[in-house]
Amino acid sequence: MHVLLLYPQFPDTFWSFKYALEFVGKRAALPPLGLLTIAALLPQTWSLRLVDTNVRALTDEDLAWADYAFLSAMAIQRTSAQRLVTRCKAAGLRVVAGGPLFTSAHAQFPDVDHFVLNEAELTLPPFLADLAQGRAQRLYTDLAFADLSQSPMPRWDLLDFRRYASMSLQFSRGCPFHCEFCNVTTLFGHRVRIKSTAQIIAELDQLHALGWRSDVFFVDDNFIGNRQFLKTELLPALLAWRAHKHGHTFFTEASINLADDAVLLDLMVRAGFTKVFIGIETPDEQCLAECDKGQNRHRDLVADVHRIQRAGLQVQGGFIVGFDHDQPSIFQRQLDFIQQSGIVTAMVGLLQAPLGTRLYKRLEKEGRLSAEFSGDNVDGTTNIIPVMNLETLRDGYRRLLHHLYAPAPYYQRIRTFLREYRTPHGQRPLEFADLLAIVRSIYRLGLLGRERYQYWRLLCWTQFRHPRLLIQAITLAIYGYHFRKTCEQHVRQPDLPRRKPLPSGHGEVG
Repeated sequence: MHVLLLYPQFPDTFWSFKYALEFVGKRAALPPLGLLTIAALLPQTWSLRLVDTNVRALTDEDLAWADYAFLSAMAIQRTSAQRLVTRCKAAGLRVVAGGPLFTSAHAQFPDVDHFVLNEAELTLPPFLADLAQGRAQRLYTDLAFADLSQSPMPRWDLLDFRRYASMSLQFSRGCPFHCEFCNVTTLFGHRVRIKSTAQIIAELDQLHALGWRSDVFFVDDNFIGNRQFLKTELLPALLAWRAHKHGHTFFTEASINLADDAVLLDLMVRAGFTKVFIGIETPDEQCLAECDKGQNRHRDLVADVHRIQRAGLQVQGGFIVGFDHDQPSIFQRQLDFIQQSGIVTAMVGLLQAPLGTRLYKRLEKEGRLSAEFSGDNVDGTTNIIPVMNLETLRDGYRRLLHHLYAPAPYYQRIRTFLREYRTPHGQRPLEFADLLAIVRSIYRLGLLGRERYQYWRLLCWTQFRHPRLLIQAITLAIYGYHFRKTCEQHVRQPDLPRRKPLPSGHGEVG
């Protein structure tokens, strides 16, 4: 059996880092970890070929070689996924699809032959058994949650490492919190399931043996869901592993209560973690109560961010506007908070309601769903009818993006961050890609860019005040270039698109 593992292309988005990747000569920020895990579950006698269309094109030769195409996608990849399905069917291939997009929206893909949904550790084996006996069904689904101790090591050997800026692995699934707008618990539940320390070390050993020496993203939606295990098992093991395997740093996602645990913070930094994404959402207490974000309430969130930064972790933040309790002042409040906290990588999106979330169910009852969920956090669309006047929301959002990533406030935010930040332990050595990025940043930002004044001012300030953080400053300057290019696609629009009403009950998960 010859099988293509196909990953659809991402549009230009906040997290694609498309314009930043140009500086380091990479094609994609991260590999398709789900497909690599699927590959490990397939029969060893099958011939596999991974085609991540974010790093290379799908060719006619690929299609002629294959018998089947296995496709995985998220909501934001919908358009590219449909193109791939159409092309595979035209070539006579049978198509097997799974992942978040198809789990929620499989009815919208009539040309797909087989859907293997939910967690593949549970649904792929029965599909493969039926396929071997010539009686494969069209739909395989299971609402149970997999035991991650049985999850296989991903097939990273299928990758061309040169194309990617970072690698990824998964330690846990599930989140203990109940945020109304979040579909993580819909997909993975509230109980935090984990891999063993031995599994994680084995996966890192495999990456190292294959030649990877750079960043690794722990893709967990809340890495600190089992803090006791982290402190007693995994982080000490990572610390010991890095003492012998140099060149790796880690980043992940967590909740704001990470700021409360000084021991955990210290262990994470010493174990090699340098960045953490945190869903802060809003500084407004009423809005936090509205969306059931209890873990963020009654806190000094700016002080929490600074505490994490001082420990040695760069905080990347997620923010939302368009809650029912938002007032027109929220746009300035969000900007002020982001500037004061020094969160350089700040993703601000309009509130959306993914299918399956409590928010979706509430708004469906209220008759306030208006469109499909795009899956893009910063494309300026929303699938809900907001309480705030729609034009006020759209205009405020555009102005917020414009000010957030304009050169002057953005570079000021970098300096705020660098003042708070403690240089982390064991930074990885410079690679050729890093040197290439420095040279290209001098040319594109320092000589040609409209931000050249702020660029040189930042570099001079950093060299005199925090010389060990100069590479960090240049990296964040490059990020800013990407964020401006991406956000300006929406800011420049004369009006954000109106979406046609969607019949009740339709939507998708990203």
